[in-house]
Amino acid sequence: MTTAIVASSPENDHDDTAQVPVIEVRGVSKTYPGTPPVTALHPTWLRINAGDQLAIVGASGSGKSTLLSILGTLDDPTGGAVLIDGQDLGGMREAERSAIRAARISFVFQQFHLLPTVSATENVATGLLYTGASPSERQERAVAALEAVGLGHRLRNRPGELSGGEQQRVAIARALVRDPAVLFADEPTGALDSATGEAIIALLTGIADAGTAVVMVTHDAVLAERFTRRIRLRDGRIIDRRPPEPEPRQVDGISLRPKASDR
Repeated sequence: MTTAIVASSPENDHDDTAQVPVIEVRGVSKTYPGTPPVTALHPTWLRINAGDQLAIVGASGSGKSTLLSILGTLDDPTGGAVLIDGQDLGGMREAERSAIRAARISFVFQQFHLLPTVSATENVATGLLYTGASPSERQERAVAALEAVGLGHRLRNRPGELSGGEQQRVAIARALVRDPAVLFADEPTGALDSATGEAIIALLTGIADAGTAVVMVTHDAVLAERFTRRIRLRDGRIIDRRPPEPEPRQVDGISLRPKASDR
């Protein structure tokens, strides 16, 4: 593979007129100590903008969950930088990082993690605990979030009275109730049948169309095709990007930028 080498400063690597990414990682890597050390993620560059639909695809052990944890600020990289709204988290105290995470990022998982003894509305309202919202405001926003995911008729139902797809919609509503900039979905269809999974994917892409970036980790390449951006990982490296895009690399003041035709 031929690599184009262009002398560049970090400032020249980016278009000043472009929007500031909601989340950006610059050369992040993750290595676990041991004999020998294990590298779960090799240096990786990635930008996530408002309204993006990004699917991260790979087999078990490919590094996709490690990348998700770093993007979502749940884990610190061994090297590189994580920026949210242009702010480098590296020099921040944990309290500052937690505040940014709470304000800008939400998660949905394969398991729904709903409270079994309370209603859908009360489950969604838990997403607003510790935000300073009054009980009446939490109730109002929870109802609005459930209506937004098509569950306005299930407000009083408990999880045991809902289908798997409906429970996942409650979990998504709980994640959306704080109006995050980015929604991370870790195998959100893994516990659902194919038809229900398709409906959840349609919901997630609709959320992105409304302006919230959605980043989904999945092993299902077919579902990933529904997203407008896709990256594939293998052995801790991004081996494919769709649509093709250059990956900036900064080494001693030199930007190594593979051409799209080389990928």
